[in-house]
Amino acid sequence: MKRDLRKYAQQTNVRLFIGFLIIVLLIGDGLIYYAYGKIAAVTGLLCILGGIFPLVFIWLAMKTIEWITKLANDR
Repeated sequence: MKRDLRKYAQQTNVRLFIGFLIIVLLIGDGLIYYAYGKIAAVTGLLCILGGIFPLVFIWLAMKTIEWITKLANDR
């Protein structure tokens, strides 16, 4: 039986990232809400999303480069 280790690594990375987002959003923003209230939690959420935006942008750029490379290799 063959195992695709690249696919397994990709799945693991996706699961780790999703877990990271859940922890940051639920625990991080939840603690802000608990300590400072609703308005501060909304502000904290905006700051968290602002911090995640560069990561998503880099990920999209890497996926675009990967797609272009695969397209060029198939020719």
